[in-house]
Amino acid sequence: MKKALLIVAMLVVTLVSRGQEIRYVDASAFPVYGKVTENTSERYTRLPAYLEGQIRQELWDLGRHAAGINIRFRTNSTTIKARWKSTFKFAMNHMTATGVRGLDLYALTDKGCIFVCNARPSTNQETEARVVSNLDGQMREYVLYLSLYDGVQDLEIGVDEGAIIEGPAVDWPKREKPVVIYGTSITQGGCANRPGMAWTSILGRRLGREVVNLGFSGNGRLDLEIAKLMAEMPDPGVFVLDNLGNCKVDRIKEGTKPFVKVLREAHPDVPIVFVEHPIFSYFYFDKVTHDDILLKNKTLREEYEALKKAGEKKLFYVKADDLNGHDNEGAVDGVHFTDLGMLRCAEAVYPTIKKALKANKN
Repeated sequence: MKKALLIVAMLVVTLVSRGQEIRYVDASAFPVYGKVTENTSERYTRLPAYLEGQIRQELWDLGRHAAGINIRFRTNSTTIKARWKSTFKFAMNHMTATGVRGLDLYALTDKGCIFVCNARPSTNQETEARVVSNLDGQMREYVLYLSLYDGVQDLEIGVDEGAIIEGPAVDWPKREKPVVIYGTSITQGGCANRPGMAWTSILGRRLGREVVNLGFSGNGRLDLEIAKLMAEMPDPGVFVLDNLGNCKVDRIKEGTKPFVKVLREAHPDVPIVFVEHPIFSYFYFDKVTHDDILLKNKTLREEYEALKKAGEKKLFYVKADDLNGHDNEGAVDGVHFTDLGMLRCAEAVYPTIKKALKANKN
């Protein structure tokens, strides 16, 4: 009797262990969203290969970060894991590792696209992490957001050995007329706790539309090479310029019109949204910062009005008033947004971008 019970116990253990077996599938089998072009040096980078050596090295390196890039797939697996290599193994003292180098899983539901869980990076360059377990085995559509401040290489998705994993069956987000956002470290995602909380990604979920994140930490300086890249989009819905944080007043004056000219020559009817400099927390205490932000916003407004006076149409403008809330609680270091700040920023720009998209209906 004891021998029989032992055999049964061994069979149960074997079956359980088999149920926990994971097979990994290369994520290149699934569509990637959030890129201007597929012609990049690596699959999960943001800049085309031809720009290497043609732009500032800082821009090129930041372009290898996977900010805003996401993968779409569907599976009925009860467990989802991820395995990937971080390009730089980057770390910062004011941003979580899950935001810098982690991955974020969302699921499409009747309540919208909602957060499931994330894959936290190891202290090494290579990570294998469980994202979620104990799912009910129903087929679901997923979005996997990639790292905000590091590159992603050799990405694989792990599922139950016998599970189905395939490309999405639901057309979400819409790929027609994507929103292309150019800007700074805050645009790139600093300092969201996790990739799905970058304001550009929040905006994409609200709109149900593909968003391309061209935020370059410290380097949103109106480089014309980036304007030309944005102009390569075959059918953009709207261009968003959120670059004041990295531009001095002289650069705003010198660079705004040429940048817009490049976009307009390629897409004369695509709306352009200008976003003011957010009000930093210490704006009310640091007189130099106070005067600098006010002058930058005044200068941008003047450039915007000058373009309109020159006959430019479909120009939109987002004032700084609500970008960071009104309680000074939206930043981790007085500058870069926490998740709260990111949410407020997305909510502040959403109405204007939605209005701009409607203006682009042909």
